[in-house]
Amino acid sequence: MKQPSNPPKRSNSGQRSAQDIRTERLKAALKANLARRKAQARKRRAEDGENGAGPSS
Repeated sequence: MKQPSNPPKRSNSGQRSAQDIRTERLKAALKANLARRKAQARKRRAEDGENGAGPSS
């Protein structure tokens, strides 16, 4: 009879793997980047509204 395959367990449950740490770091960087880009877009829209300049297309 074939034994069911179980995922490998971590020896120390309190420690995170390097992949987990990298994933969390990248998620945080992506979130910060998105927030910064949204703020830049809001600022540009506000400046365009003040100047009365609409899209040039």
